[in-house]
Amino acid sequence: MNIETLRSFCLSLKGVAEGFPFDEETLVFKVGNRIFALTNLNGPLSVNLKCDPNEAIELRERYAAVKPGYHMNKAHWNTIIIDGSIPNKTIEQWIVNSYNLVLNSLPKSTAVNN
Repeated sequence: MNIETLRSFCLSLKGVAEGFPFDEETLVFKVGNRIFALTNLNGPLSVNLKCDPNEAIELRERYAAVKPGYHMNKAHWNTIIIDGSIPNKTIEQWIVNSYNLVLNSLPKSTAVNN
C-alpha cells in the first residue's frame, strides 16, 4: 500500500472528507467532522486508526507493525506502520472498522452524505 491507495480507499467511504487541520504533513480523514484516520506525508508511511481498546491491544501483540497511537489516546488508537508486513486487505478492513467506530458514535442528527 502507498499513500495514493490509502487516500483513495479512505475517500471511497461514504461521507469522508480530507484535510490538513494540524500541519501540511498530516493528512486527516473525517466522517461527520470527526477523525477516523491520519497519515503522514513525509517519512515512512503509517496511518493512525481508531480501534476498540481490547482489539487494539490484541493487534499490537500480533503484529510488530502495529504500535500504540502516535500522539493519540493509546487506548483507542493504533499506529500502523505500512511496510508490507500486513496485507493491504487487512489494513483496509482496519480502516473500515475505524470509520464505523466513528460513524456509529455520531449524533443521529449528523447526516453522512456522499
